[in-house]
Amino acid sequence: MPDPIRIAVIGPGKVAHLHAKAVLQTPDTELVAVYGRTYQKAEDFANQYGIQAYSDIYDMVNRENVDLCLVCTTHPAHREPTIAALDAGSHVLVEKPLASSLEDCDAMIEAAKRNGRYLGTISQRRFYEPSQRIRRAIDEGKIGKPVLGTIQMLGWRDEAYYKSDAWRGTWDQEGGGVLVNQSPHQLDLLLWYMGEIDEVYGVWRNLNHPYIDVDDTALAIIKFKNGALGNVIVSNSQKPGIFGKVHVHGENGASVGVQTDGGALFIAGMSSITDPPVNDLWTVPGEENQLAKFVEVDTEFFKTIDATVYYFGLQIAEFRDAIRENRPPVVTGEDGRNVVALFQAIYESTRTGMPVKL
Repeated sequence: MPDPIRIAVIGPGKVAHLHAKAVLQTPDTELVAVYGRTYQKAEDFANQYGIQAYSDIYDMVNRENVDLCLVCTTHPAHREPTIAALDAGSHVLVEKPLASSLEDCDAMIEAAKRNGRYLGTISQRRFYEPSQRIRRAIDEGKIGKPVLGTIQMLGWRDEAYYKSDAWRGTWDQEGGGVLVNQSPHQLDLLLWYMGEIDEVYGVWRNLNHPYIDVDDTALAIIKFKNGALGNVIVSNSQKPGIFGKVHVHGENGASVGVQTDGGALFIAGMSSITDPPVNDLWTVPGEENQLAKFVEVDTEFFKTIDATVYYFGLQIAEFRDAIRENRPPVVTGEDGRNVVALFQAIYESTRTGMPVKL
């Protein structure tokens, strides 16, 4: 049997606890260390999980023989620790979004290539069975060529949420609003299903959160390079939160969709996932009557797991296998960059009032 993949956490904040718990539940992995800019916070985290705390990433990676670092810092602070871990010889899996700027994304991707290491981005909603079912339907030609993809993510974040951490709701410390923090999962699914983007026209606004500087709502019209179209509506302005959905419509008239989030949308370290992810749309010829069965099966499975941890574990396990098989992970740094390019294009389009080519 091969040795377990040795994993360290960088950034001992709220979401880091979910990653740590996921590692503890993932076979053939071992949580060995944590790095924090504030050593006391790292030590408190380390004591909770029986691991070693560090204030130097290079020292941590080499002393602990770390194979994989999980970067859980705030979004604009992803670049420095990611590059440090890659330069020290570790593979790196970064919390979404990969960064808040394309410049940071490119520097991280270049560091991975320079060091011969793999860089991935957290997108655990790809591992939901309803999401996987859509990907299989597309790959098997069940809807023909995807010609229209849509996102509706209508949620809520209150003032207490934004005050829970000093970095929330700010351009310099969070890098943006709903586009940067809440929507990357849905944006990633849309790109996974629809392909590369040619052009984006977008608008963002702050509708009802006067105590933050960033967007709480954004809309976009997308032209994909394959000729397909897309539409995005994401918002944190619907109290108490409604749903997050990604739908794909095919050239043969068939449609498939997933509700990734329902009800009060999940907040890492602050709430649980209350509703199961389910296929909410399925008109594949000959399979129209299977939707109820899909929902039943996925709902029953949801009751048997802790969804806040389980899907992180699936992505960590896939990265474990990628390291052992010497292949890129299924969600790469380039995939993460594509999401950043999309939300940055929406910001740019709002600034100029014009469509943006990618």
